[in-house]
Order: sequence, then C-alpha cells, then structure tokens
Amino acid sequence: MADDRVAQGAALLLDRIVRQGRAFGIHVILGSQTLGGAYSLARATLGQMVVRIALQCNEADAALIMDDSNPAPRLLSRPGEAIYNDTAGSVEGNSPFQTVWIGDEERDQWLEKINSLMREKAIRPPGTVVFEGNAPADVRENALLAEALVAPAAMDLPRAWLGAPNSIKGPTEAVFHRQSGNNLLFVGQREEAALAMLGVSLLALAAQGAGRLVLVEATAPDSPQKKFFEAVARAVPQQLTLARAGDLDAVMAELAAELGRRTADESTPAVPWFVVVHELQKFKKLRHEEDFSYSTDEAKPPAPGAVFDRLIREGPGVGLHVLCTCDSYNSLARALSRKAMSEFELRVLFQMSANDSASLCDSPKASDLGLHRALLHNGQLGVLETFRPYALPDAAWLEVAGNNLSKLAAG
Repeated sequence: MADDRVAQGAALLLDRIVRQGRAFGIHVILGSQTLGGAYSLARATLGQMVVRIALQCNEADAALIMDDSNPAPRLLSRPGEAIYNDTAGSVEGNSPFQTVWIGDEERDQWLEKINSLMREKAIRPPGTVVFEGNAPADVRENALLAEALVAPAAMDLPRAWLGAPNSIKGPTEAVFHRQSGNNLLFVGQREEAALAMLGVSLLALAAQGAGRLVLVEATAPDSPQKKFFEAVARAVPQQLTLARAGDLDAVMAELAAELGRRTADESTPAVPWFVVVHELQKFKKLRHEEDFSYSTDEAKPPAPGAVFDRLIREGPGVGLHVLCTCDSYNSLARALSRKAMSEFELRVLFQMSANDSASLCDSPKASDLGLHRALLHNGQLGVLETFRPYALPDAAWLEVAGNNLSKLAAG
C-alpha cells in the first residue's frame, strides 16, 4: 500500500509539472518500454504532451501512445523504425523515420570522452536513486554527511539529517534557524529509528561546528541503547556531555546560566548549542507544573522543569535548540506546557492514531505510515514530507566518523 501511495503521489506531481512547467521554462522528456500496467500515466497528463515518438509496440500501447484511432506503431516491423508525431497522436501527424544506430565501440568512445571531461572539471556524477520501500535508509548513502565528516561544512545554518526521501531530492533534513520555534521533536513508538536519527544528528551537528551537545538519557546500563550512546559520545568527546536523571539539577543550572548570558547580550552571535532529551516521558523533573512559581528565595535555583520550559521557549532565538523524543502524544501533553509544545515547529512523526497525528501536524497522514516510514512536519513552512528513517549505524561506521571528527578538531 505504501508503494501505491508513493506512485500515486509521483504521478500527481508529474501531472502538475507537465501542465504548469512550460510557463516557467520546465520541459519534460519521458521514456518507457510500455505505458500499460497499474502505474500508467493518466490520460490528462498524456494529453498535455503533444510530441510523441513510438517504436514498434502492441495494440494496447499504440492506443495509449497515439490517438485511439492511430494504430500505426503496432504495424512497424523493421528494427529501429519509429514514428514521430507532434499533433498529440493524431493520424495526420505521423512521420515515419529510422532511428540512429550507434555501435558498441563508438558508444564506448563517447562515454569515455564524457568521463574524461567530468574528471577534468572535477564533476562528481549523482548516485543512482533506488527506492526501497521495505527497508530503512542507509546513512552511508548520505553524501552531504560524508563530506561534512571529512571537511569543515560551509553551512550558515546547522542541520540534522534524518533519512532518505521518498522523492528525487537531497536527504531529509531539519534546519535550525536562530529564531523561535526551531526545536525538533520525535513522537512515536519506533525506538530504534528514533535512536538512529538522534545519533546521526549528534554527529552531523558536531561536524558542523556545534559548540556544545548535551544528551540527557535514561537507558539501562549495558543495554544496546546505552552502548550506542556511549559510542556516539566517544566519537565527539570534546563536544558531547552525557547526563542522566541525577545530573539534571547541575545540567539545567548550567543551561539556565548560558541562556541568561546570551539573552543579556544578543549583540554577539554565539555558537549554537543543542540539548537532546531521549525519552522525555521518563524524566519527571523536566515536567511542566501548571501551578509552578519561582521561589522567593533568590539563593535557591529554579527547578529543572522550569528551566527546561524556558529553554524551549526562549532558547532558539539565541542559538540554544532542543531535540526530544517521546513515545506518544499523551505522554508529551503531560510533560510539556501548551506553549512549550507549540515551540517545536519541527516534528518527526511515526505511525500513530489519526487523532494524535491531527493534533501534531493538522493531518491524519501519520496513521497511514508503514514500518520504515516517518513524517517530517515543518510548521513554519507548512510542509509535510514522508521519508525513510536511517537504520542504526554499525560500530564500524561510528568508528570512522569518530576518527574523522577527531582529525577535524585537531586541524
């Protein structure tokens, strides 16, 4: 069913490009062995493509390529014989011709010339796009992240790469602007996918020059999740701080001091910091209390929950961003105030009920997601993007990434 929806979405996008693209100088050239089958182009789309070239085909394809009353393509018999038609397939527009034949030796010569020219101009060909709907994305296929891990990334805005898109574009990413609402939230019960995206995001943000990364987690000792976080921490030891529930008072006091310093002096741009909370529902100290008020005792620091709420609301404007995972919308509503929840304008949703999906992204679309699918909602742009989250990176990739980041830090 997921593949059917992807095909339907691609067909709708293609139809829009064909109908409106010419006004903006966008032209479409399509080639196919057949137009039959479940994923054929709609008649309305074909009607917008007036130039058609047909080689020998069966009667059904001839009727699709040309007009219903133009069976000429099925009558072709010689190899390379074709029909050119620029009148939307009418019989009157048929113009038979013989296609050009390039031998294997000549074809190889031209391909070698093209490759030599690309090497001379240092042009790297784009990779082959393969849609695998029943498998998670592979972080090794992210060319942008690979470049960021070996050389300083020339990016004005830090970004976290989340997975592979369901369309022909770059990897799905969350971009952190220095303005209100630029926090990232993961909601749903796909623990491994959320863990993988957090780990890859931490490494990506470290490669892009994040000043400080604070990871608050409560995984069990010796668990696979704990070992994964420790491996990520070893990859970026200078920037990443691992904190547990018992460290929250000290960590939040430090973040409150940093927030106060940045708020008091906004004239000097500061390096972005990122606070990552894994499984927010496990941290009672971070919950927002409706009847909470600051103590009259000025010597007593504010509670971690109050600091966390303020950090979510005021932090992005001064370069302090929060990334959180939570298992459900109900848990999220218990942990955060309505104002704080609205400050997460970047949201990744896994499969959930239609009601929870509508509450989080104003659409029930997350209820139709499959196993290896997630939805990125950008509240500022009003965009919903379906993508495949990354699989959990293996130890070998983490070690290579850590070595590259160490070289960047030393250089």
